[in-house]
Amino acid sequence: MKYENIDGIMLKQAFIGATNFLDKNKEEVNTLNVFPVPDGDTGTNMSLTMKASVKQILDLKEDSAGKIAMAASQGSLMGARGNSGVILSQLFRGFASGLKDKEKFNTKDLARAFKLASDTAYKAVMKPTEGTILTVARGCADYALSICEKEKDIALFMEKVVEEGNKVLNRTPEMLPVLKQAGVVDAGGKGLMYVLVGALNGITGKDDFKLEDYKEKQVIAKPLVQDIDTSDIKYGYCTEFMINTDNQEIDRFREQMAAFGDSLLVVGGEGLIKVHVHTNNPGEVLEKALLLGELNDIKIDNMRYQHRHIVANDEDFKNEKKEGPKKKYGIITVSIGEGLDTVFKELNVDYIISGGQTMNPSTEDILNAIAEVDGENIIMLPNNGNIVLAAEQAKELSDKNVYVFPTKTIPEGVSALLSFDVNLDVRENLKNMEEAISYVKTAQVTYAVRDTEYNDIKIKKDNIIGIQKDDIISVGDNIEDVSFELVKNLVGEDSSLITMFYGEDIKEEEAMKLSRRIEEEFEDYDIEVVFGGQPIYYYIFSIE
Repeated sequence: MKYENIDGIMLKQAFIGATNFLDKNKEEVNTLNVFPVPDGDTGTNMSLTMKASVKQILDLKEDSAGKIAMAASQGSLMGARGNSGVILSQLFRGFASGLKDKEKFNTKDLARAFKLASDTAYKAVMKPTEGTILTVARGCADYALSICEKEKDIALFMEKVVEEGNKVLNRTPEMLPVLKQAGVVDAGGKGLMYVLVGALNGITGKDDFKLEDYKEKQVIAKPLVQDIDTSDIKYGYCTEFMINTDNQEIDRFREQMAAFGDSLLVVGGEGLIKVHVHTNNPGEVLEKALLLGELNDIKIDNMRYQHRHIVANDEDFKNEKKEGPKKKYGIITVSIGEGLDTVFKELNVDYIISGGQTMNPSTEDILNAIAEVDGENIIMLPNNGNIVLAAEQAKELSDKNVYVFPTKTIPEGVSALLSFDVNLDVRENLKNMEEAISYVKTAQVTYAVRDTEYNDIKIKKDNIIGIQKDDIISVGDNIEDVSFELVKNLVGEDSSLITMFYGEDIKEEEAMKLSRRIEEEFEDYDIEVVFGGQPIYYYIFSIE
Protein backbone atom coordinates (compact mmCIF):
# COMPACT_ATOMS: atom_id res chain seq x y z
CA MET A 1 0.00 0.00 0.00
CA LYS A 2 1.25 3.45 -0.93
CA TYR A 3 1.18 6.28 1.66
CA GLU A 4 1.62 9.73 0.09
CA ASN A 5 0.03 11.59 3.00
CA ILE A 6 -0.21 10.92 6.72
CA ASP A 7 -3.09 12.35 8.77
CA GLY A 8 -3.41 12.73 12.52
CA ILE A 9 -4.87 9.26 13.07
CA MET A 10 -1.97 7.62 11.26
CA LEU A 11 0.54 9.82 13.09
CA LYS A 12 -1.00 8.69 16.36
CA GLN A 13 -0.48 5.08 15.27
CA ALA A 14 3.11 5.95 14.37
CA PHE A 15 3.79 7.24 17.89
CA ILE A 16 2.12 4.19 19.40
CA GLY A 17 4.14 1.87 17.19
CA ALA A 18 7.36 3.71 18.08
CA THR A 19 6.61 3.42 21.77
CA ASN A 20 5.74 -0.26 21.57
CA PHE A 21 8.83 -1.20 19.58
CA LEU A 22 11.19 0.78 21.79
CA ASP A 23 9.63 -0.71 24.92
CA LYS A 24 10.12 -4.24 23.57
CA ASN A 25 13.79 -3.52 22.89
CA LYS A 26 14.63 -1.21 25.80
CA GLU A 27 16.76 -3.80 27.60
CA GLU A 28 19.02 -4.13 24.57
CA VAL A 29 19.43 -0.36 24.57
CA ASN A 30 20.16 -0.46 28.31
CA THR A 31 23.05 -2.87 27.77
CA LEU A 32 24.81 -0.55 25.31
CA ASN A 33 26.37 1.69 27.95
CA VAL A 34 30.14 1.97 27.65
CA PHE A 35 30.66 0.61 31.15
CA PRO A 36 29.55 -2.85 32.15
CA VAL A 37 27.61 -1.66 35.18
CA PRO A 38 24.02 -2.55 36.05
CA ASP A 39 22.75 1.01 35.93
CA GLY A 40 22.32 1.33 32.20
CA ASP A 41 18.93 2.96 31.81
CA THR A 42 19.00 4.78 28.48
CA GLY A 43 16.38 2.44 27.03
CA THR A 44 14.20 2.69 30.13
CA ASN A 45 14.37 6.48 30.17
CA MET A 46 13.56 6.79 26.48
CA SER A 47 10.72 4.28 26.82
CA LEU A 48 9.13 6.12 29.76
CA THR A 49 9.46 9.40 27.88
CA MET A 50 7.73 7.86 24.86
CA LYS A 51 4.94 6.47 27.03
CA ALA A 52 4.35 9.93 28.50
CA SER A 53 4.02 11.34 24.96
CA VAL A 54 1.55 8.64 23.91
CA LYS A 55 -0.54 9.12 27.04
CA GLN A 56 -0.89 12.78 26.11
CA ILE A 57 -1.90 11.84 22.57
CA LEU A 58 -4.56 9.40 23.74
CA ASP A 59 -6.15 12.09 25.90
CA LEU A 60 -6.36 14.49 22.93
CA LYS A 61 -9.65 14.70 21.04
CA GLU A 62 -8.04 16.04 17.88
CA ASP A 63 -7.25 14.34 14.58
CA SER A 64 -4.98 16.90 12.90
CA ALA A 65 -1.34 15.88 12.51
CA GLY A 66 -0.10 19.18 13.92
CA LYS A 67 -2.18 18.84 17.10
CA ILE A 68 -1.10 15.22 17.57
CA ALA A 69 2.57 16.15 17.18
CA MET A 70 2.21 19.03 19.64
CA ALA A 71 0.52 16.79 22.22
CA ALA A 72 3.34 14.26 21.86
CA SER A 73 5.86 17.05 22.35
CA GLN A 74 4.15 18.31 25.50
CA GLY A 75 3.79 14.82 26.92
CA SER A 76 7.44 14.00 26.32
CA LEU A 77 8.48 17.35 27.80
CA MET A 78 6.78 16.61 31.11
CA GLY A 79 7.66 12.92 31.12
CA ALA A 80 11.30 13.27 30.04
CA ARG A 81 13.71 11.18 32.12
CA GLY A 82 17.48 11.24 31.99
CA ASN A 83 19.62 12.97 29.38
CA SER A 84 18.39 10.67 26.61
CA GLY A 85 14.75 11.36 27.50
CA VAL A 86 15.29 15.13 27.56
CA ILE A 87 17.03 15.05 24.16
CA LEU A 88 14.18 12.89 22.80
CA SER A 89 11.66 15.46 24.08
CA GLN A 90 13.58 18.19 22.27
CA LEU A 91 13.53 16.15 19.06
CA PHE A 92 9.74 15.92 19.41
CA ARG A 93 9.54 19.64 20.12
CA GLY A 94 11.28 20.46 16.85
CA PHE A 95 9.27 17.80 15.02
CA ALA A 96 6.03 19.36 16.25
CA SER A 97 7.16 22.81 15.10
CA GLY A 98 7.71 21.38 11.63
CA LEU A 99 4.16 20.04 11.47
CA LYS A 100 2.44 23.02 13.08
CA ASP A 101 -1.04 23.77 11.66
CA LYS A 102 -0.89 20.76 9.31
CA GLU A 103 -3.90 18.45 9.04
CA LYS A 104 -1.76 15.94 7.13
CA PHE A 105 1.76 15.83 5.72
CA ASN A 106 3.88 14.36 2.90
CA THR A 107 7.53 13.34 2.62
CA LYS A 108 8.69 16.95 2.08
CA ASP A 109 6.90 18.05 5.25
CA LEU A 110 8.28 15.06 7.14
CA ALA A 111 11.84 15.77 6.02
CA ARG A 112 11.58 19.39 7.16
CA ALA A 113 10.14 18.24 10.50
CA PHE A 114 13.07 15.83 10.94
CA LYS A 115 15.47 18.71 10.22
CA LEU A 116 13.80 21.00 12.75
CA ALA A 117 13.85 18.14 15.26
CA SER A 118 17.60 17.69 14.85
CA ASP A 119 18.33 21.43 15.00
CA THR A 120 16.22 21.89 18.14
CA ALA A 121 17.91 19.01 19.96
CA TYR A 122 21.39 20.27 19.08
CA LYS A 123 20.52 23.74 20.40
CA ALA A 124 19.24 22.25 23.67
CA VAL A 125 22.61 20.67 24.52
CA MET A 126 25.28 23.11 25.65
CA LYS A 127 28.23 21.05 24.36
CA PRO A 128 26.94 18.58 21.74
CA THR A 129 29.04 15.45 21.36
CA GLU A 130 29.26 13.66 18.04
CA GLY A 131 28.78 9.92 18.04
CA THR A 132 25.57 10.19 20.06
CA ILE A 133 21.81 10.28 19.45
CA LEU A 134 22.29 13.83 18.12
CA THR A 135 24.55 12.56 15.33
CA VAL A 136 22.10 9.83 14.38
CA ALA A 137 19.18 12.29 14.35
CA ARG A 138 21.08 14.72 12.13
CA GLY A 139 22.16 11.95 9.77
CA CYS A 140 18.54 10.84 9.37
CA ALA A 141 17.35 14.42 8.85
CA ASP A 142 19.98 15.33 6.26
CA TYR A 143 19.32 12.15 4.29
CA ALA A 144 15.54 12.69 4.49
CA LEU A 145 15.94 16.14 2.94
CA SER A 146 18.07 14.69 0.13
CA ILE A 147 15.43 12.13 -0.97
CA CYS A 148 12.10 13.81 -0.16
CA GLU A 149 11.71 15.36 -3.63
CA LYS A 150 11.94 12.00 -5.41
CA GLU A 151 10.44 9.59 -2.85
CA LYS A 152 6.73 10.30 -2.40
CA ASP A 153 5.72 7.08 -0.62
CA ILE A 154 6.13 7.74 3.11
CA ALA A 155 6.60 4.05 3.96
CA LEU A 156 9.42 3.65 1.42
CA PHE A 157 10.80 7.04 2.47
CA MET A 158 10.96 5.90 6.10
CA GLU A 159 12.57 2.59 5.14
CA LYS A 160 15.36 4.47 3.37
CA VAL A 161 15.79 6.92 6.28
CA VAL A 162 16.02 4.00 8.70
CA GLU A 163 18.63 2.31 6.51
CA GLU A 164 20.72 5.48 6.46
CA GLY A 165 20.21 6.02 10.20
CA ASN A 166 21.57 2.56 10.94
CA LYS A 167 24.63 3.33 8.81
CA VAL A 168 25.26 6.48 10.87
CA LEU A 169 24.66 4.54 14.09
CA ASN A 170 27.24 1.93 13.08
CA ARG A 171 29.78 4.73 12.61
CA THR A 172 29.34 6.11 16.14
CA PRO A 173 32.18 3.94 17.57
CA GLU A 174 34.54 5.69 15.14
CA MET A 175 33.46 9.06 16.54
CA LEU A 176 33.67 8.12 20.21
CA PRO A 177 36.71 6.03 21.16
CA VAL A 178 35.05 4.90 24.38
CA LEU A 179 32.32 3.23 22.31
CA LYS A 180 34.86 1.53 20.08
CA GLN A 181 36.82 0.20 23.02
CA ALA A 182 33.70 -1.23 24.60
CA GLY A 183 32.56 -2.70 21.27
CA VAL A 184 29.15 -1.00 21.26
CA VAL A 185 27.22 1.62 19.30
CA ASP A 186 25.66 4.63 21.02
CA ALA A 187 22.73 3.62 23.23
CA GLY A 188 20.65 6.76 22.58
CA GLY A 189 21.19 6.46 18.84
CA LYS A 190 20.08 2.83 18.96
CA GLY A 191 16.98 3.85 20.90
CA LEU A 192 16.17 6.48 18.28
CA MET A 193 16.39 3.87 15.52
CA TYR A 194 13.91 1.68 17.40
CA VAL A 195 11.62 4.72 17.57
CA LEU A 196 11.81 5.23 13.80
CA VAL A 197 11.33 1.55 12.98
CA GLY A 198 8.42 1.36 15.39
CA ALA A 199 6.86 4.45 13.83
CA LEU A 200 7.04 2.75 10.44
CA ASN A 201 5.41 -0.34 11.95
CA GLY A 202 2.61 1.85 13.29
CA ILE A 203 2.01 3.47 9.91
CA THR A 204 1.93 0.18 8.01
CA GLY A 205 -0.22 -1.60 10.58
CA LYS A 206 2.40 -4.01 11.91
CA ASP A 207 1.84 -3.00 15.54
CA ASP A 208 -0.89 -3.76 18.08
CA PHE A 209 -1.73 -1.26 20.79
CA LYS A 210 -2.62 -1.94 24.43
CA LEU A 211 -3.57 1.00 26.67
CA GLU A 212 -2.24 -0.64 29.82
CA ASP A 213 1.25 -0.54 28.33
CA TYR A 214 1.36 3.18 28.97
CA LYS A 215 0.89 3.28 32.69
CA GLU A 216 4.10 4.93 33.98
CA LYS A 217 6.11 3.64 36.87
CA GLN A 218 5.96 6.48 39.35
CA VAL A 219 8.98 8.14 40.89
CA ILE A 220 7.95 9.33 44.33
CA ALA A 221 8.84 12.80 45.47
CA LYS A 222 8.73 12.88 49.25
CA PRO A 223 8.08 16.09 51.13
CA LEU A 224 9.75 16.03 54.52
CA VAL A 225 6.82 16.56 56.88
CA GLN A 226 6.07 17.11 60.56
CA ASP A 227 3.09 16.31 62.67
CA ILE A 228 1.00 19.48 62.49
CA ASP A 229 -2.64 20.28 63.03
CA THR A 230 -4.43 19.90 59.72
CA SER A 231 -6.20 23.18 60.42
CA ASP A 232 -2.83 24.84 59.81
CA ILE A 233 -2.96 23.79 56.14
CA LYS A 234 -4.07 27.04 54.49
CA TYR A 235 -5.18 25.55 51.17
CA GLY A 236 -6.71 22.12 51.38
CA TYR A 237 -7.01 20.81 47.81
CA CYS A 238 -4.12 19.94 45.50
CA THR A 239 -5.62 20.55 42.05
CA GLU A 240 -3.97 19.48 38.77
CA PHE A 241 -5.20 19.43 35.18
CA MET A 242 -4.28 19.99 31.52
CA ILE A 243 -5.92 22.56 29.22
CA ASN A 244 -6.12 22.07 25.46
CA THR A 245 -6.20 25.65 24.23
CA ASP A 246 -5.06 28.03 21.52
CA ASN A 247 -4.80 30.85 24.06
CA GLN A 248 -1.24 32.22 24.17
CA GLU A 249 -1.59 34.54 27.21
CA ILE A 250 -0.14 32.13 29.77
CA ASP A 251 1.29 34.91 31.95
CA ARG A 252 -2.11 36.56 32.30
CA PHE A 253 -3.77 33.24 33.12
CA ARG A 254 -1.04 32.51 35.70
CA GLU A 255 -1.81 35.83 37.40
CA GLN A 256 -5.50 34.91 37.51
CA MET A 257 -4.69 31.52 39.03
CA ALA A 258 -2.51 33.10 41.72
CA ALA A 259 -5.63 34.55 43.36
CA PHE A 260 -6.97 31.06 44.09
CA GLY A 261 -4.14 29.69 46.25
CA ASP A 262 -0.43 28.88 46.33
CA SER A 263 2.13 26.31 45.08
CA LEU A 264 1.13 27.49 41.63
CA LEU A 265 2.54 25.91 38.49
CA VAL A 266 1.35 27.03 35.04
CA VAL A 267 3.56 25.80 32.19
CA GLY A 268 3.32 24.86 28.55
CA GLY A 269 2.06 26.71 25.51
CA GLU A 270 1.40 26.07 21.84
CA GLY A 271 -1.83 24.22 22.42
CA LEU A 272 -1.38 22.67 25.86
CA ILE A 273 -1.08 24.11 29.38
CA LYS A 274 -0.41 22.18 32.61
CA VAL A 275 -1.76 23.65 35.86
CA HIS A 276 -0.98 22.75 39.47
CA VAL A 277 -2.34 24.79 42.38
CA HIS A 278 -3.20 24.39 46.06
CA THR A 279 -6.60 25.95 46.64
CA ASN A 280 -9.74 25.88 48.77
CA ASN A 281 -11.96 26.31 45.71
CA PRO A 282 -11.07 23.70 43.06
CA GLY A 283 -14.46 24.18 41.38
CA GLU A 284 -13.82 27.87 40.77
CA VAL A 285 -10.32 27.07 39.46
CA LEU A 286 -11.76 24.59 36.95
CA GLU A 287 -14.49 27.06 35.87
CA LYS A 288 -11.85 29.71 35.18
CA ALA A 289 -9.73 27.21 33.24
CA LEU A 290 -12.72 26.14 31.13
CA LEU A 291 -12.80 29.63 29.64
CA LEU A 292 -9.51 28.79 27.94
CA GLY A 293 -10.38 25.40 26.52
CA GLU A 294 -11.01 21.70 27.11
CA LEU A 295 -9.77 20.13 30.38
CA ASN A 296 -8.03 16.75 30.70
CA ASP A 297 -6.25 14.73 33.39
CA ILE A 298 -8.12 16.43 36.24
CA LYS A 299 -6.87 15.36 39.69
CA ILE A 300 -8.04 16.86 43.01
CA ASP A 301 -6.56 15.60 46.31
CA ASN A 302 -7.72 16.54 49.81
CA MET A 303 -4.38 17.40 51.42
CA ARG A 304 -5.77 17.59 54.95
CA TYR A 305 -7.01 14.01 54.65
CA GLN A 306 -3.72 12.95 53.05
CA HIS A 307 -1.75 14.57 55.83
CA ARG A 308 -3.73 12.83 58.57
CA HIS A 309 -3.22 9.52 56.77
CA ILE A 310 0.52 10.07 56.31
CA VAL A 311 1.12 11.09 59.90
CA ALA A 312 -0.86 8.14 61.18
CA ASN A 313 0.86 5.58 59.00
CA ASP A 314 4.38 6.79 58.19
CA GLU A 315 6.76 8.05 60.86
CA ASP A 316 9.26 8.79 58.13
CA PHE A 317 7.25 11.85 57.14
CA LYS A 318 7.75 13.80 60.33
CA ASN A 319 9.52 16.77 58.85
CA GLU A 320 6.89 18.32 56.56
CA LYS A 321 7.08 22.09 56.26
CA LYS A 322 4.42 24.23 57.91
CA GLU A 323 2.62 26.95 56.04
CA GLY A 324 4.10 30.27 57.05
CA PRO A 325 6.27 33.13 55.88
CA LYS A 326 8.34 32.33 52.82
CA LYS A 327 11.85 31.20 53.65
CA LYS A 328 14.94 32.61 52.00
CA TYR A 329 15.91 29.16 50.68
CA GLY A 330 14.24 25.90 49.72
CA ILE A 331 16.42 22.87 49.01
CA ILE A 332 15.51 19.93 46.76
CA THR A 333 17.70 16.90 46.24
CA VAL A 334 17.55 13.50 44.57
CA SER A 335 18.39 10.47 46.68
CA ILE A 336 17.87 6.73 46.77
CA GLY A 337 18.35 4.60 49.85
CA GLU A 338 16.98 4.90 53.39
CA GLY A 339 20.30 5.89 54.91
CA LEU A 340 21.12 8.49 52.24
CA ASP A 341 17.66 10.01 52.70
CA THR A 342 18.39 10.37 56.41
CA VAL A 343 21.71 12.09 55.69
CA PHE A 344 19.98 14.67 53.50
CA LYS A 345 17.19 15.20 56.02
CA GLU A 346 19.81 15.98 58.67
CA LEU A 347 21.25 18.56 56.25
CA ASN A 348 17.88 20.35 56.25
CA VAL A 349 16.75 19.40 52.76
CA ASP A 350 13.11 20.41 52.20
CA TYR A 351 12.20 17.88 49.55
CA ILE A 352 13.69 14.54 48.53
CA ILE A 353 12.87 13.09 45.11
CA SER A 354 13.36 9.36 45.19
CA GLY A 355 15.48 8.32 42.28
CA GLY A 356 18.97 7.92 40.96
CA GLN A 357 20.80 6.13 38.20
CA THR A 358 18.36 3.24 37.96
CA MET A 359 15.22 5.37 37.98
CA ASN A 360 15.68 8.96 36.87
CA PRO A 361 12.90 11.34 37.93
CA SER A 362 11.02 12.99 35.09
CA THR A 363 10.85 16.70 34.34
CA GLU A 364 7.35 16.67 35.80
CA ASP A 365 8.52 14.96 39.00
CA ILE A 366 11.04 17.76 39.50
CA LEU A 367 8.51 20.45 38.58
CA ASN A 368 6.07 19.08 41.15
CA ALA A 369 8.79 19.16 43.79
CA ILE A 370 9.60 22.77 42.92
CA ALA A 371 5.92 23.67 43.21
CA GLU A 372 5.73 22.16 46.69
CA VAL A 373 8.83 23.84 48.13
CA ASP A 374 8.62 27.19 49.86
CA GLY A 375 11.48 29.64 49.42
CA GLU A 376 12.52 32.83 47.68
CA ASN A 377 15.32 30.82 46.11
CA ILE A 378 15.03 27.12 45.27
CA ILE A 379 18.30 25.18 45.00
CA MET A 380 18.07 21.84 43.19
CA LEU A 381 20.80 19.19 43.57
CA PRO A 382 20.39 16.33 41.04
CA ASN A 383 23.28 14.24 42.47
CA ASN A 384 23.51 12.40 39.16
CA GLY A 385 24.82 13.53 35.78
CA ASN A 386 21.88 11.86 34.06
CA ILE A 387 19.37 14.02 35.92
CA VAL A 388 20.94 17.43 35.31
CA LEU A 389 19.24 18.05 31.94
CA ALA A 390 15.79 17.17 33.30
CA ALA A 391 16.42 19.51 36.25
CA GLU A 392 17.46 22.32 33.89
CA GLN A 393 14.34 21.69 31.81
CA ALA A 394 12.16 21.87 34.92
CA LYS A 395 13.88 25.12 35.89
CA GLU A 396 13.01 26.67 32.53
CA LEU A 397 9.38 25.62 32.88
CA SER A 398 8.98 26.92 36.45
CA ASP A 399 8.14 30.52 37.29
CA LYS A 400 10.03 30.26 40.59
CA ASN A 401 13.56 31.42 41.21
CA VAL A 402 15.31 28.06 40.72
CA TYR A 403 19.04 27.34 40.70
CA VAL A 404 20.23 23.95 39.47
CA PHE A 405 23.52 23.19 41.15
CA PRO A 406 24.79 20.33 38.94
CA THR A 407 26.03 17.80 41.49
CA LYS A 408 26.73 14.49 39.76
CA THR A 409 27.19 12.21 42.79
CA ILE A 410 25.81 11.72 46.29
CA PRO A 411 29.11 12.78 47.93
CA GLU A 412 29.08 15.99 45.89
CA GLY A 413 25.55 16.68 47.10
CA VAL A 414 26.49 16.09 50.74
CA SER A 415 29.63 18.22 50.47
CA ALA A 416 27.73 21.05 48.77
CA LEU A 417 25.10 21.13 51.51
CA LEU A 418 27.73 21.07 54.26
CA SER A 419 29.13 24.30 52.82
CA PHE A 420 25.70 25.91 52.44
CA ASP A 421 24.90 28.84 54.75
CA VAL A 422 21.33 30.13 54.91
CA ASN A 423 22.62 33.57 55.97
CA LEU A 424 24.61 34.11 52.75
CA ASP A 425 23.22 35.31 49.43
CA VAL A 426 22.75 32.94 46.49
CA ARG A 427 25.89 33.93 44.64
CA GLU A 428 28.11 33.37 47.69
CA ASN A 429 26.47 30.04 48.46
CA LEU A 430 26.85 28.73 44.92
CA LYS A 431 30.50 29.79 44.88
CA ASN A 432 31.18 28.07 48.22
CA MET A 433 29.34 24.94 47.12
CA GLU A 434 31.32 24.80 43.88
CA GLU A 435 34.56 25.11 45.79
CA ALA A 436 33.48 22.41 48.25
CA ILE A 437 32.74 19.78 45.61
CA SER A 438 36.05 20.49 43.85
CA TYR A 439 37.80 18.77 46.78
CA VAL A 440 35.61 15.65 46.66
CA LYS A 441 36.48 12.41 44.87
CA THR A 442 33.62 9.97 44.41
CA ALA A 443 34.21 6.26 43.93
CA GLN A 444 31.68 3.42 43.62
CA VAL A 445 31.74 -0.35 43.82
CA THR A 446 29.25 -2.45 41.86
CA TYR A 447 29.18 -5.51 39.58
CA ALA A 448 29.52 -6.05 35.83
CA VAL A 449 26.51 -7.12 33.79
CA ARG A 450 28.45 -8.39 30.77
CA ASP A 451 31.86 -9.42 29.52
CA THR A 452 33.89 -6.55 28.11
CA GLU A 453 37.32 -5.00 27.94
CA TYR A 454 38.16 -1.51 29.12
CA ASN A 455 41.64 0.09 29.02
CA ASP A 456 43.14 -3.34 28.44
CA ILE A 457 41.34 -4.64 31.55
CA LYS A 458 39.37 -7.82 30.82
CA ILE A 459 36.09 -7.87 32.72
CA LYS A 460 33.79 -10.85 33.11
CA LYS A 461 30.09 -10.79 33.82
CA ASP A 462 29.41 -10.57 37.61
CA ASN A 463 32.94 -9.31 38.35
CA ILE A 464 33.10 -6.74 41.12
CA ILE A 465 34.31 -3.40 39.71
CA GLY A 466 35.51 -0.20 41.34
CA ILE A 467 34.73 3.00 39.43
CA GLN A 468 35.89 6.60 39.77
CA LYS A 469 34.36 9.12 37.38
CA ASP A 470 34.54 7.44 33.97
CA ASP A 471 37.32 5.01 34.82
CA ILE A 472 37.28 1.44 36.04
CA ILE A 473 40.02 1.37 38.67
CA SER A 474 39.81 -2.12 40.15
CA VAL A 475 38.30 -5.47 39.15
CA GLY A 476 37.98 -8.76 41.02
CA ASP A 477 35.71 -11.37 42.58
CA ASN A 478 35.69 -10.06 46.17
CA ILE A 479 33.82 -6.92 47.22
CA GLU A 480 36.19 -6.06 50.07
CA ASP A 481 39.35 -6.55 48.01
CA VAL A 482 38.06 -4.50 45.06
CA SER A 483 36.86 -1.76 47.42
CA PHE A 484 40.19 -1.60 49.24
CA GLU A 485 42.14 -1.47 45.97
CA LEU A 486 39.86 1.31 44.71
CA VAL A 487 40.41 3.48 47.78
CA LYS A 488 44.13 2.75 47.78
CA ASN A 489 44.42 4.07 44.22
CA LEU A 490 42.52 7.27 44.93
CA VAL A 491 43.83 8.46 48.28
CA GLY A 492 46.37 11.24 47.83
CA GLU A 493 48.43 13.63 49.90
CA ASP A 494 45.65 16.19 49.75
CA SER A 495 43.13 13.77 51.30
CA SER A 496 42.31 13.50 54.99
CA LEU A 497 38.76 12.08 55.23
CA ILE A 498 37.24 8.92 53.77
CA THR A 499 33.48 8.43 54.11
CA MET A 500 32.01 5.03 53.29
CA PHE A 501 28.29 4.81 52.41
CA TYR A 502 27.44 1.10 52.42
CA GLY A 503 24.52 -0.20 50.41
CA GLU A 504 21.51 -2.39 51.05
CA ASP A 505 23.41 -5.58 50.18
CA ILE A 506 26.24 -4.96 52.68
CA LYS A 507 26.02 -5.90 56.36
CA GLU A 508 27.27 -3.43 58.95
CA GLU A 509 29.96 -5.85 60.18
CA GLU A 510 31.26 -6.19 56.60
CA ALA A 511 31.50 -2.43 56.27
CA MET A 512 33.29 -2.12 59.62
CA LYS A 513 35.77 -4.84 58.63
CA LEU A 514 36.62 -2.93 55.45
CA SER A 515 36.95 0.35 57.35
CA ARG A 516 39.45 -1.22 59.78
CA ARG A 517 41.50 -2.51 56.85
CA ILE A 518 41.53 0.97 55.26
CA GLU A 519 42.38 2.56 58.62
CA GLU A 520 45.38 0.24 59.05
CA GLU A 521 46.65 1.26 55.63
CA PHE A 522 46.01 4.99 56.11
CA GLU A 523 46.59 5.68 59.80
CA ASP A 524 46.51 9.46 59.45
CA TYR A 525 43.07 9.54 57.80
CA ASP A 526 39.65 9.84 59.41
CA ILE A 527 37.32 7.02 58.36
CA GLU A 528 33.56 7.45 58.65
CA VAL A 529 31.13 4.58 58.05
CA VAL A 530 27.55 5.54 57.16
CA PHE A 531 24.60 3.34 56.24
CA GLY A 532 23.41 4.50 52.81
CA GLY A 533 21.02 1.69 51.92
CA GLN A 534 21.49 2.41 48.21
CA PRO A 535 20.76 -0.32 45.64
CA ILE A 536 23.21 -1.44 42.93
CA TYR A 537 26.30 0.04 44.56
CA TYR A 538 27.86 -1.96 47.39
CA TYR A 539 29.84 1.11 48.47
CA ILE A 540 29.93 4.79 47.61
CA PHE A 541 33.16 6.42 48.79
CA SER A 542 33.70 10.10 49.42
CA ILE A 543 37.39 11.00 49.58
CA GLU A 544 38.35 14.55 50.49
